[in-house]
Amino acid sequence: MKRVFFLSGLIIVFLLGTSCTSTSHFGVKDRAYMVPDEFDQTEAIVAKAEQSEGAKYCPEKIANAKELGRKAAETYWGCNNVEASRLLGLARQMAAEAEACGPAPVAAEPAPLPVPPPAPPEKICMNLNVQFDLNKADVKEKYLGAIEEAAKFMKDNPEATAVIEGHADNLGNYEYNIKLSERRAENVKNIMVDKFGVEASRLSTKGYGYTKPIATNKTAEGRQKNRRIDAVIECVK
Repeated sequence: MKRVFFLSGLIIVFLLGTSCTSTSHFGVKDRAYMVPDEFDQTEAIVAKAEQSEGAKYCPEKIANAKELGRKAAETYWGCNNVEASRLLGLARQMAAEAEACGPAPVAAEPAPLPVPPPAPPEKICMNLNVQFDLNKADVKEKYLGAIEEAAKFMKDNPEATAVIEGHADNLGNYEYNIKLSERRAENVKNIMVDKFGVEASRLSTKGYGYTKPIATNKTAEGRQKNRRIDAVIECVK
């Protein structure tokens, strides 16, 4: 049986299984310290709708909104961010419909719950917290703790292998950013090998340049988020 663990480098905090975070969203325990703001925003919208006058008339819509949120959380931790975002949008829409409900002579039939494709159970998304300065590939000391956690997991699971993936913002041309992102990935790999004792043969690297952004490149904040490391860890049980 294979389980593939995806370490997303937007905020790169590495956790697995026995995470020390105790937060949750829509009843699904978080598997990383940081999650997209869209989850908190959607939970707040659903909670507001639940307290509204309309919730008395359409409780099924509140229930559906919560269920969509729960499925979105499970789907996000299954490494399907696009589908998770779509489900959160449906949850917010359902909450808005609940708020607009009023008394009716006949109770409306509950809207059919969209059935998303099942999230692959063998994949789990986790965040490391490694980012880079503009045009730099050196790893700052403050990120060593997160990398050490990833290395510890690799050592605790001797059959695991990992691909360290480097990313960049869109400042500069394609070839420059490919090479820059490759250097970033190599530096993280070298730290795992030289400082934390992971066998080099179990790690490979790939640079994607600016081809896989996770935030807008139109702002400095967005570009900072895109200068990151992703890691895909594959475990064979």
